[in-house]
Amino acid sequence: MFWLGGVPALLALYIRARVPESEAWKQHRAPSVAEILRTVAAQWKTFLYLILLTTFMIFLSHGTQDLYPDFLTTIHHVTKSVTAEISMIYNIGAVLGAIMFGMLSERMGRRRAMISAMILALLVIPFWAFGGSLGVLIAGAFLMQAGVQGAWGIIPVHLTEMVPNEARGLVSGLAYQMGTLFGAPAPRVEFALSNSFGYQWAIAGFEIFTIAALIVILALGKERKGRSFQQSAEQAAP
Repeated sequence: MFWLGGVPALLALYIRARVPESEAWKQHRAPSVAEILRTVAAQWKTFLYLILLTTFMIFLSHGTQDLYPDFLTTIHHVTKSVTAEISMIYNIGAVLGAIMFGMLSERMGRRRAMISAMILALLVIPFWAFGGSLGVLIAGAFLMQAGVQGAWGIIPVHLTEMVPNEARGLVSGLAYQMGTLFGAPAPRVEFALSNSFGYQWAIAGFEIFTIAALIVILALGKERKGRSFQQSAEQAAP
């Protein structure tokens, strides 16, 4: 699986050699690395905001996914085979949620759609963490990931629209990677909390805090939905 998974990466060689650069990149290409860095420095508030946003988004995704199979087997005594099946079911929910809330973001805006997805995740926490039957747990996990990945499905376009054209790849990509770095301890924090509050309240409480923080972060933030990355004919004319 490792070697077969690496084969598609060879397409990068073809893309690099044959696929032309986008018109938007040609129009906004910075003349030097120094100019790119100056652009980033001028947008430092946006950069820090996006790092904060992606950090809590990592808390949201990995906090609801990484320990959940172990949680099912440890607390609810679900067999490993059934846990695998539940994982497949809630990943279907993740795909459907990303599609649905992604479409909603085109109508109601990026932040409102993300907040709506998080409200869904917040409402199903009792079923996701405290469900008293296998059916309730499955439904809770399905809807939880529909909400979590519904919000995550909007993140790429939201980050891209928020950053300056001249440093679009650097700022959005680096903000995401920094958020991943800072958000990586989420499962360890949840596991540590389980020693004091129990497994159920550890994951539930951590996600309640995370979702509440994200709603505040998004409500206080900005968005640039529908922003065009190309200059119009009038703007491009000398």
